[in-house]
Amino acid sequence: MRASPFAMERITMAAPQPPSADDADIVLRVPVQVPRAMTHAWERRFSRSILHTFGWSMRGELPDVPKAIVIGAPHSSNWDGIWVYFAATAMGIDIRILGKPVLFKIPVLNFILRRYGGMPADDNSGRNMLEHATALFRDADRFWFGIAPEGTRRQVLRWKIGFWKIAKQANVPIVLVYLHYPDKVIGVAGTFTPTDDMRGDIERIREMYRPWQGKHHGVE
Repeated sequence: MRASPFAMERITMAAPQPPSADDADIVLRVPVQVPRAMTHAWERRFSRSILHTFGWSMRGELPDVPKAIVIGAPHSSNWDGIWVYFAATAMGIDIRILGKPVLFKIPVLNFILRRYGGMPADDNSGRNMLEHATALFRDADRFWFGIAPEGTRRQVLRWKIGFWKIAKQANVPIVLVYLHYPDKVIGVAGTFTPTDDMRGDIERIREMYRPWQGKHHGVE
Protein backbone atom coordinates (compact mmCIF):
# COMPACT_ATOMS: atom_id res chain seq x y z
CA MET A 1 0.00 0.00 0.00
CA ARG A 2 1.45 3.34 -0.99
CA ALA A 3 1.55 6.07 1.65
CA SER A 4 -1.01 8.85 1.46
CA PRO A 5 0.32 12.34 0.61
CA PHE A 6 -2.49 13.88 2.65
CA ALA A 7 -2.73 14.71 6.34
CA MET A 8 -5.19 12.44 8.12
CA GLU A 9 -6.05 14.52 11.15
CA ARG A 10 -9.66 14.87 10.03
CA ILE A 11 -10.22 11.12 9.98
CA THR A 12 -10.81 9.51 13.36
CA MET A 13 -9.26 6.13 12.70
CA ALA A 14 -6.06 4.14 12.76
CA ALA A 15 -4.17 3.62 9.51
CA PRO A 16 -6.18 1.06 7.51
CA GLN A 17 -4.89 -2.48 7.20
CA PRO A 18 -6.43 -5.34 5.23
CA PRO A 19 -8.76 -7.19 7.63
CA SER A 20 -8.36 -10.77 8.75
CA ALA A 21 -10.90 -13.26 10.03
CA ASP A 22 -9.20 -13.29 13.45
CA ASP A 23 -10.16 -9.72 14.37
CA ALA A 24 -13.61 -9.53 12.76
CA ASP A 25 -17.06 -10.16 14.25
CA ILE A 26 -20.42 -11.05 12.73
CA VAL A 27 -21.88 -7.77 13.99
CA LEU A 28 -20.52 -4.69 15.74
CA ARG A 29 -21.59 -3.16 19.04
CA VAL A 30 -24.16 -0.42 18.48
CA PRO A 31 -23.55 2.77 20.53
CA VAL A 32 -26.40 4.54 22.32
CA GLN A 33 -26.89 7.47 19.92
CA VAL A 34 -26.99 5.46 16.69
CA PRO A 35 -30.54 5.43 15.23
CA ARG A 36 -32.28 2.09 15.70
CA ALA A 37 -34.55 0.37 13.21
CA MET A 38 -37.92 -1.04 14.25
CA THR A 39 -36.90 -4.58 13.37
CA HIS A 40 -37.96 -7.77 15.11
CA ALA A 41 -35.54 -10.07 16.91
CA TRP A 42 -36.12 -12.79 14.31
CA GLU A 43 -35.09 -10.38 11.52
CA ARG A 44 -31.83 -9.58 13.30
CA ARG A 45 -31.14 -13.27 13.99
CA PHE A 46 -31.93 -14.20 10.38
CA SER A 47 -29.61 -11.52 9.02
CA ARG A 48 -26.80 -12.65 11.33
CA SER A 49 -27.28 -16.24 10.18
CA ILE A 50 -27.11 -15.16 6.52
CA LEU A 51 -23.85 -13.28 7.10
CA HIS A 52 -22.41 -16.23 9.02
CA THR A 53 -23.52 -18.81 6.45
CA PHE A 54 -21.92 -16.91 3.57
CA GLY A 55 -18.74 -16.17 5.51
CA TRP A 56 -19.19 -12.41 6.07
CA SER A 57 -18.10 -10.60 9.20
CA MET A 58 -17.60 -7.03 10.36
CA ARG A 59 -14.66 -5.00 11.58
CA GLY A 60 -14.22 -1.59 13.21
CA GLU A 61 -16.43 0.52 15.46
CA LEU A 62 -19.62 2.46 14.88
CA PRO A 63 -19.32 6.09 16.02
CA ASP A 64 -21.61 7.20 18.83
CA VAL A 65 -23.30 10.00 16.87
CA PRO A 66 -27.02 10.59 16.25
CA LYS A 67 -26.65 12.07 12.76
CA ALA A 68 -24.26 11.15 9.95
CA ILE A 69 -23.74 10.60 6.25
CA VAL A 70 -22.80 6.94 5.70
CA ILE A 71 -20.84 6.25 2.52
CA GLY A 72 -19.99 2.82 1.16
CA ALA A 73 -17.21 1.85 -1.26
CA PRO A 74 -15.87 0.24 -3.36
CA HIS A 75 -19.22 -0.20 -5.14
CA SER A 76 -18.74 -2.72 -7.93
CA SER A 77 -21.71 -5.09 -7.69
CA ASN A 78 -25.43 -5.22 -6.92
CA TRP A 79 -24.45 -7.59 -4.11
CA ASP A 80 -22.89 -4.67 -2.21
CA GLY A 81 -26.26 -3.29 -1.18
CA ILE A 82 -27.54 -6.74 -0.23
CA TRP A 83 -24.65 -7.45 2.14
CA VAL A 84 -24.83 -3.98 3.68
CA TYR A 85 -28.58 -4.46 4.14
CA PHE A 86 -28.02 -7.72 6.02
CA ALA A 87 -25.29 -6.10 8.14
CA ALA A 88 -27.48 -3.13 9.08
CA THR A 89 -30.47 -5.36 9.83
CA ALA A 90 -28.32 -7.74 11.90
CA MET A 91 -27.22 -4.79 14.05
CA GLY A 92 -30.70 -3.30 14.15
CA ILE A 93 -29.56 0.12 12.97
CA ASP A 94 -31.56 2.51 10.79
CA ILE A 95 -29.76 3.80 7.68
CA ARG A 96 -32.01 5.75 5.35
CA ILE A 97 -31.63 5.69 1.57
CA LEU A 98 -33.54 7.82 -0.92
CA GLY A 99 -35.23 6.08 -3.85
CA LYS A 100 -37.27 7.09 -6.88
CA PRO A 101 -40.77 8.26 -5.80
CA VAL A 102 -42.46 6.03 -8.41
CA LEU A 103 -41.24 2.92 -6.59
CA PHE A 104 -43.10 3.95 -3.45
CA LYS A 105 -46.41 4.11 -5.32
CA ILE A 106 -46.46 0.32 -5.66
CA PRO A 107 -48.28 -0.93 -2.51
CA VAL A 108 -46.25 -4.04 -1.63
CA LEU A 109 -42.92 -2.57 -2.75
CA ASN A 110 -43.69 0.63 -0.84
CA PHE A 111 -44.07 -1.39 2.38
CA ILE A 112 -40.84 -3.33 1.83
CA LEU A 113 -38.79 -0.25 0.92
CA ARG A 114 -40.00 1.78 3.90
CA ARG A 115 -39.64 -1.19 6.25
CA TYR A 116 -35.95 -1.51 5.46
CA GLY A 117 -34.77 2.08 5.29
CA GLY A 118 -36.04 3.38 1.97
CA MET A 119 -37.44 6.90 1.63
CA PRO A 120 -38.95 8.51 -1.48
CA ALA A 121 -36.86 11.35 -2.91
CA ASP A 122 -38.58 14.71 -2.97
CA ASP A 123 -40.39 14.98 -6.32
CA ASN A 124 -40.82 18.74 -5.93
CA SER A 125 -38.96 20.09 -8.96
CA GLY A 126 -38.23 23.30 -7.09
CA ARG A 127 -36.33 21.51 -4.36
CA ASN A 128 -33.01 19.80 -5.05
CA MET A 129 -31.40 16.81 -3.36
CA LEU A 130 -29.18 18.96 -1.14
CA GLU A 131 -32.12 20.93 0.22
CA HIS A 132 -34.19 17.79 0.76
CA ALA A 133 -31.44 15.90 2.59
CA THR A 134 -30.49 18.91 4.71
CA ALA A 135 -34.13 19.31 5.75
CA LEU A 136 -34.28 15.64 6.75
CA PHE A 137 -31.27 16.11 9.03
CA ARG A 138 -32.68 19.32 10.47
CA ASP A 139 -36.08 17.82 11.28
CA ALA A 140 -34.84 14.55 12.83
CA ASP A 141 -33.35 13.88 16.25
CA ARG A 142 -31.44 10.90 14.87
CA PHE A 143 -30.75 10.32 11.20
CA TRP A 144 -28.14 8.29 9.29
CA PHE A 145 -28.24 8.77 5.54
CA GLY A 146 -26.59 6.23 3.20
CA ILE A 147 -24.95 7.17 -0.13
CA ALA A 148 -22.68 5.36 -2.61
CA PRO A 149 -20.24 8.16 -3.58
CA GLU A 150 -19.08 6.44 -6.77
CA GLY A 151 -22.63 6.70 -8.10
CA THR A 152 -22.21 3.60 -10.29
CA ARG A 153 -20.90 0.04 -10.19
CA ARG A 154 -18.31 0.91 -12.83
CA GLN A 155 -14.83 1.95 -11.77
CA VAL A 156 -14.63 5.75 -11.83
CA LEU A 157 -11.87 8.32 -11.45
CA ARG A 158 -14.14 10.91 -9.82
CA TRP A 159 -16.68 10.49 -7.05
CA LYS A 160 -19.98 12.33 -6.87
CA ILE A 161 -19.67 15.31 -4.51
CA GLY A 162 -23.23 15.25 -3.17
CA PHE A 163 -22.35 13.34 -0.01
CA TRP A 164 -19.75 15.96 0.97
CA LYS A 165 -22.11 18.87 0.27
CA ILE A 166 -24.87 17.34 2.38
CA ALA A 167 -22.50 16.58 5.26
CA LYS A 168 -21.10 20.11 5.15
CA GLN A 169 -24.48 21.79 4.89
CA ALA A 170 -26.04 19.65 7.64
CA ASN A 171 -22.90 19.87 9.79
CA VAL A 172 -22.67 16.10 10.30
CA PRO A 173 -19.74 13.66 10.09
CA ILE A 174 -19.17 11.17 7.30
CA VAL A 175 -19.00 7.50 8.37
CA LEU A 176 -16.67 5.49 6.12
CA VAL A 177 -17.98 1.99 5.40
CA TYR A 178 -16.10 -0.40 3.13
CA LEU A 179 -16.59 -3.85 1.63
CA HIS A 180 -13.48 -6.01 1.30
CA TYR A 181 -14.49 -9.04 -0.77
CA PRO A 182 -11.25 -11.08 -0.56
CA ASP A 183 -11.85 -11.63 3.18
CA LYS A 184 -15.63 -11.02 3.09
CA VAL A 185 -15.46 -8.14 5.57
CA ILE A 186 -17.82 -5.20 5.92
CA GLY A 187 -15.88 -2.59 7.86
CA VAL A 188 -16.22 0.82 9.44
CA ALA A 189 -12.98 2.65 8.68
CA GLY A 190 -13.81 5.65 10.86
CA THR A 191 -15.48 9.05 10.57
CA PHE A 192 -14.45 12.13 8.63
CA THR A 193 -15.28 15.75 9.49
CA PRO A 194 -15.55 17.92 6.36
CA THR A 195 -13.31 20.98 6.07
CA ASP A 196 -13.68 23.94 3.70
CA ASP A 197 -11.55 22.11 1.11
CA MET A 198 -14.07 19.92 -0.73
CA ARG A 199 -11.74 18.44 -3.35
CA GLY A 200 -9.01 17.86 -0.81
CA ASP A 201 -11.45 16.15 1.56
CA ILE A 202 -12.75 13.81 -1.14
CA GLU A 203 -9.23 12.87 -2.20
CA ARG A 204 -8.28 12.16 1.42
CA ILE A 205 -11.31 9.92 1.83
CA ARG A 206 -10.63 8.11 -1.47
CA GLU A 207 -7.06 7.52 -0.33
CA MET A 208 -8.30 5.79 2.82
CA TYR A 209 -10.37 3.40 0.69
CA ARG A 210 -7.49 2.21 -1.49
CA PRO A 211 -6.65 -0.91 0.60
CA TRP A 212 -10.14 -2.34 0.15
CA GLN A 213 -11.16 -4.50 -2.79
CA GLY A 214 -14.73 -4.75 -4.11
CA LYS A 215 -16.23 -7.76 -5.85
CA HIS A 216 -14.96 -6.58 -9.25
CA HIS A 217 -12.61 -3.67 -8.54
CA GLY A 218 -11.20 -1.37 -5.89
CA VAL A 219 -11.00 2.43 -5.69
CA GLU A 220 -8.80 4.16 -8.25
